[in-house]
Amino acid sequence: MAFTSILRKTANSLAPLAIRLTRVQRSYHSCIFTALNHGLQSQHPTVNRFYPNTLHFSTAVDSQKSASDESLLRVIESEIQCAEESDEYDQAEGTPSEFPFKIEDTPGLQTITLTREYDGELIKVNVHMPDLVTGEGEADDDDDDDTEKPSKSNVPLVVNVSKKGCPSLEFNCTAYPDEITIDSLSVRNPNSEDELAYEGPDFYDLDENLQKAFHKYLEIRGIKPSTTNYLHEYMINKDGREYILWLKNLKKFIEE
Repeated sequence: MAFTSILRKTANSLAPLAIRLTRVQRSYHSCIFTALNHGLQSQHPTVNRFYPNTLHFSTAVDSQKSASDESLLRVIESEIQCAEESDEYDQAEGTPSEFPFKIEDTPGLQTITLTREYDGELIKVNVHMPDLVTGEGEADDDDDDDTEKPSKSNVPLVVNVSKKGCPSLEFNCTAYPDEITIDSLSVRNPNSEDELAYEGPDFYDLDENLQKAFHKYLEIRGIKPSTTNYLHEYMINKDGREYILWLKNLKKFIEE
């Protein structure tokens, strides 16, 4: 009995070891098989293992890109057609015969330049894009102070009046419908258009008669409501033209 018990204990103790050895052998054979299989596969060019998936992915990405670009092009073309047909973007009428300035308008720029000579002076005006006000929300200002003026569409102007060998005067103005305000007046160094010789006090701190005299000074040189009202219309049309040009440049870039 004791001997039988010893045999059973011995068998029981050897059984896990046999199972572990079997597992090790299976694992070993599995590793050998994997290694051999890997060796056989490695005999083929790497591109055969990876290229098909890469090609499939690349084709899918190219297809998505093409579809996206075509969709974007259709939207841009539709917007161009809409903009060209819009009354807002009609070409401006011919320059009025009484308009005193030569207009320099470079496509792609957000400003135009006006130039003229007047009694030995060179007058140069940089005209910026208009600040448009549609009138929406003005009805909500009924309770505001009556002294406050409602916002109005306007065109910013920088007027430079120069003479040879002398400092130039630079006026920062805002042109409203039928009204022009002078926001500041500076004196510029005659040797550099970028260097201020004297910025001057706040224009509205000047004597009222002096303010009126400067308004008359600009009016004689062509900065008057009849001029700026035309500029307002011209710049609205330019804004439309620049928008269409921007769209066409986008379309050209995507097509190429």
